[in-house]
Amino acid sequence: MTDLTVSPALLNASAPRVVPERMRQTAEDFEASFLTQMLKPMFDSLSTEAPFGGGEAEGTWRGFLVEAMAKQTVKAGGIGLTDTIVAEMIKMQEQAQ
Repeated sequence: MTDLTVSPALLNASAPRVVPERMRQTAEDFEASFLTQMLKPMFDSLSTEAPFGGGEAEGTWRGFLVEAMAKQTVKAGGIGLTDTIVAEMIKMQEQAQ
């Protein structure tokens, strides 16, 4: 097959369409969830006592902070898990056809 040849799969109207934006968002959400679980134990051991701690409120909202940090990490490029997940999702979709 040359670069100018059209794949027969593209001509098949009944084939499900790949939605890369949706796949990418799902993969990014998974990576953020993974990072949240990896970061959570690291922050659980921190003290929330004075003079620089936030007390009970900090302990209460810490989970949200860790989740926000994980999402920002993914937004900044993440750890490379998103690309691997997207590739596997595409491969699984192609095998199903």
